[in-house]
Amino acid sequence: MEEKDRKCPRGKLHCFNWMEDIPGGVTDFDIVEVQFKNTRKGFYRNSANIDLAIGDTVAVESAPGHDIGVVTLTGKLVALQMRRANVKPDAEIKRVFRKAKPADLEKYEEAKARENDTMIRARKIAESLNLNMKIGDVEYQGDSNKAIFYYIADERVDFRQLIKVLADTFKVRIEMKQIGARQEAGRIGGIGSCGRPLCCASWMTNFVSVGTSAARYQDISLNPQKLAGQCAKLKCCLNFEVDTYVESARHLPGREIRLETADNTYFHFKTDIFKKEITYSTDKQIAANLVTISAARAFEVIDMNRRGEKPLQLQADDAEKSSAKAKPIDLASQDDLTRFDKAKKKKRKKKSGGGNGQKQEGQQQKPQAEKQDAPKAPKNAGEQPQKQQRRRNDNPEANAATQQPGQQKNQRQRNKDNRREPKAQQPRQQNAPQTEKPDAPAERPNRIPKAFRDNQE
Repeated sequence: MEEKDRKCPRGKLHCFNWMEDIPGGVTDFDIVEVQFKNTRKGFYRNSANIDLAIGDTVAVESAPGHDIGVVTLTGKLVALQMRRANVKPDAEIKRVFRKAKPADLEKYEEAKARENDTMIRARKIAESLNLNMKIGDVEYQGDSNKAIFYYIADERVDFRQLIKVLADTFKVRIEMKQIGARQEAGRIGGIGSCGRPLCCASWMTNFVSVGTSAARYQDISLNPQKLAGQCAKLKCCLNFEVDTYVESARHLPGREIRLETADNTYFHFKTDIFKKEITYSTDKQIAANLVTISAARAFEVIDMNRRGEKPLQLQADDAEKSSAKAKPIDLASQDDLTRFDKAKKKKRKKKSGGGNGQKQEGQQQKPQAEKQDAPKAPKNAGEQPQKQQRRRNDNPEANAATQQPGQQKNQRQRNKDNRREPKAQQPRQQNAPQTEKPDAPAERPNRIPKAFRDNQE
């Protein structure tokens, strides 16, 4: 069944058979619906009781000869389609001959290949006869015995001479069929201003007249360039939602009603059907002092005017405004989208002078030195921090080579102070910390340089 559904053209003439699962659907009704090129379709009686399904290509009776089409509907649902198409019960219904044979399909394809050339030549013939008409399409019958010419014209056309010329030129039976601009657009197809295929070419089965009142009900600007479709007529989609607008307008006050207040008179300016809000203006011709209120408030003011009362202002009180719904919050604006792109801040080393600053600098540089020398074991790894400090004090020249310029200057100043006055005579600082540190031993030996001892002697 799936393969047959693929053969069946899915378009505007396709009807979903919702009674397909009901047993006995074929035997209950012996008429099937057959679709031909574009919008043409017909109903044919299956008098031979052929097992037909949707998607089968069949040869049906025609005048003269036979035609080739595709079955689009079977069963009881065909009766509803006939009622919709206004087919009378006593109308003559033609027969289904057989399923199409390969020879029938081959002849049908040859006839379709001639349609484009026939249409171009027919247009030139109509132009030579000075006929005010446009031939939009040509359709050959399945056995190539008849051709249908579809044309559009703004006025009545006498095409009797045209039929004679066409019959002598193409050697087939000629049938002329007038169509409207909408039907022509549906047969040709195209893309609408909405970016989708034309409704008349994709799913619409019948066309209803469209008036400018449909645009007025929906508050659409009466711009002919925007309201007209590719067929140069008003767009069919203007009728799609007009009933909903008309129904919603019944629950809103009339546009001709005026609202009286203590200080002014307000006239209707525009209406928002979806929000059920109405905008009023103090001037009937132009927008002046616009005030937007709800439909409930408008009916309340109208009742007050009928009783002879006039409110102080058109809008509701502040208590009613506060009860109105709050505006939605945009959750996306609460978070920073670049919060994951921020780089980590690098820790900067503190640079400070003096003894305390030198100790802090030494404490910060010490872990880095240990990380760099981690693969290699240092020679003095087993010595205690106090012994390492004494060794640095004993050899001030080697220690000054590894220090920074600012630290070297501080070290020279301390060496001068040590030469001038012994360490034991220096007063103890009041703010010195009580706890012992590895780089500041508790008992420091008083080492006097040799040059200072010679001067004393």
